[in-house]
Amino acid sequence: MKIKLSLIFLLLSNLAFSQLNISHYIRVGQTRIQIGNYVGAIENFNIVIKFKPQLPEPYYFRGVAKHQLEDFRGAIQDYNKAIGIKPYYPDAFMHRGLAYLELKDYDAAIADYNRALELDPDNEAIYNNRGIAKLSLKDIEGAIADYDKALEINPNFINSFINRSNANILKGDIPEAIRDLNRAIMIRPHFASAYLLRGLARFELEDFAAALRDFDQTIKLDPQNAYAYNNRGIVKQRLEDYQGAIMDYDLALEINPTLPNAYFNRGIAKEVLKIPGYENDYEVAAKLDPRLNIRQRMLEDDALAQQQQQTKQQSSGAAGQQQAQNTQQKPPAQTPQRPNTQQKQDEKQEETQEQRDRRRFRLSLADTRNLPTDEEEDVDDGRIQNRNIIIELQDIFVISSFSRNAVDYERLQYYNLALEELNRFNNYTPMMTISNIKTTTFEDHFRNQILYFNEKIKANKVAENHLSRGIFKFLVNEYSEAMDDFDQAIAMDNKNTLAHFSRANCRVQMVELLESLPDFSEDLTIPVGSTPEPSENTQEMISDYEDILNDYQVCIYINPDFPFAYYNKGYILCKLGRYQEAIRNFDKAIELQPDFAEAYFNRGLTKIYLDEMDGGANDLSKAGELGIQDAYNIIKRYCN
Repeated sequence: MKIKLSLIFLLLSNLAFSQLNISHYIRVGQTRIQIGNYVGAIENFNIVIKFKPQLPEPYYFRGVAKHQLEDFRGAIQDYNKAIGIKPYYPDAFMHRGLAYLELKDYDAAIADYNRALELDPDNEAIYNNRGIAKLSLKDIEGAIADYDKALEINPNFINSFINRSNANILKGDIPEAIRDLNRAIMIRPHFASAYLLRGLARFELEDFAAALRDFDQTIKLDPQNAYAYNNRGIVKQRLEDYQGAIMDYDLALEINPTLPNAYFNRGIAKEVLKIPGYENDYEVAAKLDPRLNIRQRMLEDDALAQQQQQTKQQSSGAAGQQQAQNTQQKPPAQTPQRPNTQQKQDEKQEETQEQRDRRRFRLSLADTRNLPTDEEEDVDDGRIQNRNIIIELQDIFVISSFSRNAVDYERLQYYNLALEELNRFNNYTPMMTISNIKTTTFEDHFRNQILYFNEKIKANKVAENHLSRGIFKFLVNEYSEAMDDFDQAIAMDNKNTLAHFSRANCRVQMVELLESLPDFSEDLTIPVGSTPEPSENTQEMISDYEDILNDYQVCIYINPDFPFAYYNKGYILCKLGRYQEAIRNFDKAIELQPDFAEAYFNRGLTKIYLDEMDGGANDLSKAGELGIQDAYNIIKRYCN
C-alpha cells in the first residue's frame, strides 16, 4: 500500500511539475512578446505545442509573435488552430481579422470582427478595426458608425478619432476631420502623428500657415519623421520657397533614402530653379514608385489636352455650321452668346490645367495618410523582418565534425541513421555531424583528424577510413585530395551512401569555386550582331553539375530515406533553372524530415520565383517558425 501511495504521489508530483513548466514556458513566451523578442517567443511556444498540442493559448500567442514579424499567413494558420481547439476565443478572431486586414482580404476580416463582437460586444478595438476594413471597402458611413461606437465605449480612444478623421476626409468633410484630430491632440498633446495628419488636412484647405505650424510641431516631437520634412517641403514649395523646400526634401531623404515622393517633389523644385539634377530625381522616383513616372504622366496629360482640344474644335465647327444655317433662314440678329456647354468645356479645360499643376505639388500627401511604422533597416526591437539581408538559397548540407566541447553551432544539428553508423564505426572519435553552416573555427581540429586517419588507413584500409579522411580534407578545402579519398571509398564499397554524398558535395564546392573566378580565356568584347557560343568552360560546368546530380541520385537509390540527398539535389536543380524538379526534391526531403527548416526555406524561395506567393509565404513561415530568421524579411518584401 505504501508503494502504491508513493507511486501516486510521484505521478502527481510529476504532473504538477510538468504543468508548472508548461505555464512557465507560456509566461516566458508572453514576456518575450512584450519585450519584442518575437523569435524567442516562437521558440517557447514551439516547446509548449510539442508537449501540449491540445492547448489553444500557445497557438494563439505564437500567431501573435508571427503577426509582429509580418508573417500574416503563418499567423492565420496558428489562429485557425487556436480557434479550432477553442471556438469561443474573441482575441483569436480579432487578431485573425487583423491578419486578413493586412493581406487586404477585407471581407474575411469583417467576418472575423463580427464573430469577435458576438463574443465580446464591448470591445472598442474590434469596432475600430472593423471600421478600418469597411473604409477599405469604401463603406465610409459604415466605418464612421463603427468609430462612433468605439468612442461611445471609450471616449478617449485616440485611434478611433484618428481613423474617423481619415474617413471624414474621404467623405469630403475636412473641417470635421480637423475637429477629430483636435480632440486626439487634446487627449494626447505629444502625439506627433496627430499633428502630421492635421497638417495634411489643413493643407487640403490651403491653410498653409497652419499646416506649416503642424509639420513644425511634428518634427519637434519626432525629429526622425521623414514624412513631416517631406510635407513641410511641399508647403514651402506652394509658398514659392523652393530653396527651403529642397532643404526639407534633403532631410527627408537623409532619414529615409527610399521615399519616392521626396525625390519627385525635389525634382520639381530643382526644375523650377533650373538646378541640375532634377531629371535624376524624377528617374529615382519613378523606379521607387512607377506611379510617379513624370514622363508617362506628361504623355497622359498631353493626350488628355489634345483630346479636349479636338472636342472643342468639333463643337466650334458644329456651332458655326448651325449659325450659318440660322443666318440663311432668318434675318441677322445680335451675335449669340457662347453656348453654355462650350463655356463649361473651356472652364473644364482651365480647371484641368490647374488640377494638373496642383497634382504635381501634392502627390505625396495621399501616400502619407498611412502613417509610417518601423521603416528603419537596422532595428533592435525584435522586428527582424526590417533588417536588410541578401536573399539567397540556404546552402547544401555536408558531413562535418565538431569537438565534444564545441558550442559554436547556431542551430541544433540534424540526426540521421547513416551518419550514426559512421560515428559508431569511428567509436564517436571524432563525432561526425551534418550541417550547412560554414566555419573556420575548427580548422586545427580538422587538420589533426587528417593526421589521425592517415595512421588509421595505414593500419586498416577500409572505405570508412578513406571516407572520414576525405571529409576532413574537404573541410579544409583540399578538394582534389578529398576527391581521391571519396573515389577510393566508393571503389571499396560502392553502396556507401555518405561516400557518394560527400563526393557530390566536393564537386559542388569545386564547381562553385571555378564559377567565382574571372574567365580570362576569352576576349571581353563580342562583335556586334554575333551570337556568343557557349564556351568550353560553360559546357564543362554543365557536365560537372550532371555528375553531381548523378551522385545524389545514387545516394537516393542506395538509401531512399536520406533526406539530405534530396535537399542538395533540389539546390543544384535550382541553380540549373529546373525549378519544378527542385520543388519535388524539397517535397521529399520535408516528407522524410518534417522539421527540415532549410528545405522549407528553399522551397518557399523557389515558389516565390515561380509566382506561387501563397505557397511560398507558407513555406517561409514554417522556415521562420523552425528558426531561419531571414524568412520573415522575405515574407515582408515579397509576399505581403
